[in-house]
Amino acid sequence: MEAVKATAEGVKAVNAKKVKAFGTEAATAPLNQLNIQRRKPTPHDVEIEILYCGVCHSDLHTARNEWHSTTYPCVPGHEIVGKVVSVGNHVTKFKAGDLAAVGCMVDSCRQCDYCKEGLEQYCEEGNTGTYNSPDKHLGTQTYGGYSESIVVDEAFVLRVPENLDLAATAPLLCAGITTYSPLKHWNVGPGKKVGVVGIGGLGHMAVKLAKAMGAEVIVFTTSPSKVEDAKRLGADDVVLSKDEEQMNRYAGKLHFVLDAVSAQHDINAYLNLLRVDGSLALVGAPEHPLPVAAFSLIPYRRSFAGSMIGGIAETQEMLDFCGKHNIVSDIEMINIQQINEAYERLLKGDVKYRFVIDMASLKNKHAEQAKNN
Repeated sequence: MEAVKATAEGVKAVNAKKVKAFGTEAATAPLNQLNIQRRKPTPHDVEIEILYCGVCHSDLHTARNEWHSTTYPCVPGHEIVGKVVSVGNHVTKFKAGDLAAVGCMVDSCRQCDYCKEGLEQYCEEGNTGTYNSPDKHLGTQTYGGYSESIVVDEAFVLRVPENLDLAATAPLLCAGITTYSPLKHWNVGPGKKVGVVGIGGLGHMAVKLAKAMGAEVIVFTTSPSKVEDAKRLGADDVVLSKDEEQMNRYAGKLHFVLDAVSAQHDINAYLNLLRVDGSLALVGAPEHPLPVAAFSLIPYRRSFAGSMIGGIAETQEMLDFCGKHNIVSDIEMINIQQINEAYERLLKGDVKYRFVIDMASLKNKHAEQAKNN
């Protein structure tokens, strides 16, 4: 395959091999089995057999080109857990047989100020996403974890605590770090009252992590059916956000609010829960802008912010924290042949709280193809 760009080591594009994957060739087409190219490991690469891959809402957005940036064919998946099968001869952190994980990034420029600060997610040149980013090795685009294997530079490969359930660990690589990073950045811990808005793939992880950090955790939900589940996850209190009296109990009382809702909602209702110098961080991604009233911010010197995943070092820190506190995602396991059905259920919020694909199902040649529909 013809080289398009030099790699970080100055080596031209490398040899490749075909591997099985599940992806789509058009925004309106279902995901089906296809073959993709994976590079053979270069000196700094780790080759991973993928055992489990979480299903993130970003996968659906990208597969269906809802962000208007998808290059086809598209193979989603950036919550990857697997086993190392081979390493390049300069790799020092991993060996064959090790458990390993890959999250939302597989490279960055490594030279800008943000990369040097361990904030690769904010790379000035743009980080290389695990899927749907330019692949500087093969000259195509990157392909994600809905596949047999993946090859990643060891600098972007993570260690998995051995005490954690592997399948339930997979969503930590996106949902876990997306919530851990802002909780850590805004110093959530003992003595802090923390609100979590929305109990889904992100919100349920935020509750577990904030509680393990020592905070008092209050969940805000529109669903009465989620009250008991929020308490099971560790919430100290659960507020039905449509009930004005319940909301008023926490007006001006919270140090920090993590908003994990991707649908349209009244952001001012949650800003008004913050005390002086309190902050609200948005990790959900509503389709349309959220109107913010000036006087939701000014009188209490409140801050309205956003946050995006975390750097590699922080992601490893999150995994180690989860290992120490035995934290994993609540999951429903599926076969890869059920992915299209899972996407439809995801749109309806019909999962508690993260689908995870058993990638062994990709090797099953006798799987019912009817499940694709």
